[in-house]
Amino acid sequence: MTSDVELHPNAERGESPRSSAATRPPTTRWSRRRGVVSVFAAFAVAGLAAAYVGPLAATTTPAEAAELDPVSLYANTIADAQEFIAASDGKISLGREQIVYTVYVAPKPTPTPTSTVKESTASTGGGGWSPPFVAPDPGTAQAIAYGMVQERGWGDSEFACLVALWNKESGWRVNAFNKGSGAYGIPQALPGSKMASAGADWETNPATQIAWGLGYIGGRYSSPCGAWGHSQSKGWY
Repeated sequence: MTSDVELHPNAERGESPRSSAATRPPTTRWSRRRGVVSVFAAFAVAGLAAAYVGPLAATTTPAEAAELDPVSLYANTIADAQEFIAASDGKISLGREQIVYTVYVAPKPTPTPTSTVKESTASTGGGGWSPPFVAPDPGTAQAIAYGMVQERGWGDSEFACLVALWNKESGWRVNAFNKGSGAYGIPQALPGSKMASAGADWETNPATQIAWGLGYIGGRYSSPCGAWGHSQSKGWY
């Protein structure tokens, strides 16, 4: 049998076995734990890297890689540029690949020129002066003429031109006679016998002479002011 001293070498120095084991540092146990943790951390990092890089590499296609190329982006931009075509018929076409968009542009309307009608000198009495209207005295030749002028649809201004015209020609006298030309009556018909178409009493009846004279004026000058303007510019009508 061995003694307690042989089994416990520290017993010679007065140390008990339990106190010696309790004070020994656990160097070996902590070294193994550090090794296991380091290996596990390395595997974890490798797994995370594979999980991130693997799907990214699998989903990236050559076409997508080409899109990242600046040269390819510029080429695609040029290929997708729209074409602007201005047609001569007022239509604008915008084309991209096989799809054509047509936009209709309404042409601007051409303004219609406004015609300016200048007032005839005949309607204003030739020299720009229009005779004023004066109501005729009842029962006179002018009163008869005024009624006939209204029946023809002419206004008071036309009657004023008629008064001025026949004042100049005959002074509104039924028997006015021009020895030089042979003209006769209120309208100074030449010859006077022309007024027979309006009535057999053309020599003495003012109504017959006036009816013939208004028919002559309307057929040749359209209105009394037209005849008055011609008389002012030519000296006769």
